Amino acid sequence: MRVIGLISGTSADAIEAVLADISGSPPGLEQRVLAGTSVAIPDDLRARIHGVAAGRGDAQAICLLDAELGERFAQAALEVIEGAGLKARAIGLIGSHGQTIWHAVREDGSVAGTLQIGSPAVIAERTGVTTVSDLRSRDIAAGGQGAPLVAYVDWLLLRHATRSRAVQNLGGIGNVAFLPPVSDADTPPVAFDTGPANVLIDIVVGLLTDGRQGYDTDGAMAASGHVDEDWLAELLDLPYYAQAPPKTTGRELFSPAMGADLLADGRRRGLAEADIVATLTALSGASVADQYRRFLPGVPNEVIVAGGGTRNPVLMAGLAKRLPPGISIMTLEELGVASHQKEALAMAVLAHETWHGRAGSLPAFTGVRHPVLLGSITPGRPPA
Repeated sequence: MRVIGLISGTSADAIEAVLADISGSPPGLEQRVLAGTSVAIPDDLRARIHGVAAGRGDAQAICLLDAELGERFAQAALEVIEGAGLKARAIGLIGSHGQTIWHAVREDGSVAGTLQIGSPAVIAERTGVTTVSDLRSRDIAAGGQGAPLVAYVDWLLLRHATRSRAVQNLGGIGNVAFLPPVSDADTPPVAFDTGPANVLIDIVVGLLTDGRQGYDTDGAMAASGHVDEDWLAELLDLPYYAQAPPKTTGRELFSPAMGADLLADGRRRGLAEADIVATLTALSGASVADQYRRFLPGVPNEVIVAGGGTRNPVLMAGLAKRLPPGISIMTLEELGVASHQKEALAMAVLAHETWHGRAGSLPAFTGVRHPVLLGSITPGRPPA
């Protein structure tokens, strides 16, 4: 079955689209990526997304943004179809994550609700393809965190026969899926959000450059600064890090307001701008290592890293420095999967499983009470 996966992440910098040929069923599910594309989100639209995500938008603004993003997600789907040399009628299904603008985490760590926008009705109408969307809500309705949804796909596709793996995403927010080897029937898997990966770096760099830069290109600013280890230790005292899984987080906690406060705090400490960015970049790697020590059921043999953070050599070096020695660190590319396509591919797989009446979420990964089918289905147009 040919399935398209669509997603825009926390950073809201682009819509990733992947077209995959998916066959079989767990544990023998197989996938082959046929085409992929990345459609940049213009600066003004990204600013509006971040604005409503920070609470600066009324119902009208969210409604209009939902429709506008639906058009852009639909265009991304049409572009990946064209890139594969196919027609829309050759596509069986679209799985669209949409754009998260709010993930309502209560003080006790449970999740009350979630909101992703990017109208599936618009996607289905423009493409004619049945669209599975709103993938997080059913998990939350059944007592789960609604995240990290990708962990189940990691479980299906990335387990090793004899080696334990931690599959670490470094997007805006970091998340990990610990996968015991197939040979180990006793060690439980676990998945959760580890904390900020790029989000605080991006916010602070944007503030320092008056919006001219949305991120620290190649980690250049961090590379020119020095890490304040005392401040870093204080940052790791944030209560989120002590909270046991299942847990999830986002820009609701690691917000523009937090970024502005951290920038002000760094300046009060007399740190240069590059030192502030260097310390926040170190936090990304240090928080991952901290969460592994606290909550993984063992030291993984391998850490497989994906997401935009893999393109920041300072972040990657800091992660390697703070993990226990002897762990093999590799990127998804070394396993034949493009890092930037991973989450879009996961949305395609989850949509495929929903369409075939199979669960896409398990208690070990999101804390859901029982395995659940995910998403809502918007029918495509019938054949002419």
